[in-house]
Amino acid sequence: MPEIGRREALGAAGVAACGLALAGCSGGAKAEPVQSIKGKVLAKTADVPVGGGIVVQQYKIVVTQPAKGVFKAYSAVCTHKGCAVGSPKENVITCNCHGSQFAADSGKALKGPATTPLMAYQVKVVGDGVVVA
Repeated sequence: MPEIGRREALGAAGVAACGLALAGCSGGAKAEPVQSIKGKVLAKTADVPVGGGIVVQQYKIVVTQPAKGVFKAYSAVCTHKGCAVGSPKENVITCNCHGSQFAADSGKALKGPATTPLMAYQVKVVGDGVVVA
């Protein structure tokens, strides 16, 4: 049986690594709804700026306040490749990986490469908290 040389072994490892990297970037991403969060406080209303928002890392949810007193929540998982989105600024949620942009008031894809909206969660204000309805 022939021996595999160092160069061949490294080449094979490189090909395998490239294959894994490409597999991780293939196809669109579909966020799965976070289970058992109904009634959970996602954020304090005072912590969510008007025209902006915050990412709740624990649940991978972005909470926005597109207009004063109006709160929305979406999956923080980009629909393009599954990367995490950042905190909204000027009513736009931007993906940290490929630059897709989403509307903070609807989750709609504004700029690609993503073409589908972020998954929405129903929320309501209870006291001083934004709660999943």
